[in-house]
Amino acid sequence: MQELGAEIAHDYAGREPVLVASLKASLVFVADLSRAMPILHALDFVELAGYGSASMGGHQQIRVLKDLDLDVRGRDVLVVEDVVDTGLTLNYLVRTLDLRGPSSVAAVTLLDRPFRRLVDDLPVRYVGFAVPDELYVGYGFDLEERYRELPDLRLLHLG
Repeated sequence: MQELGAEIAHDYAGREPVLVASLKASLVFVADLSRAMPILHALDFVELAGYGSASMGGHQQIRVLKDLDLDVRGRDVLVVEDVVDTGLTLNYLVRTLDLRGPSSVAAVTLLDRPFRRLVDDLPVRYVGFAVPDELYVGYGFDLEERYRELPDLRLLHLG
């Protein structure tokens, strides 16, 4: 975490980015990342819900359950994600933020699954770990709202 925080702090030196975290799974990650960034920055949250299924040939719809409290116009925005998978949710969030006139929008993710992308050209600039398509719990990640409290990431084997 310290390396990721130092890299972001270096890239945003002299600026005061807004970390925008997606609730709920990103909560633990953004808290640790925020403490690892030795620069001034703001913190805000969004909560999005996806429904429908892009993997089944349909279209995924996304709706905002909790919007930002801060105005990001003219600010550098760093979207903090727990995992970037298909990219549909991140793409929606980035497009929505772009309409608000930020100076820049980039993303940081703890886990990245680039081989599952359905969206190209995502602004994922910082990656903790590239991982295979497995189920992780703990460190804020859940399965049906369980296991978030585990202190570290764990691979969950179902069956």
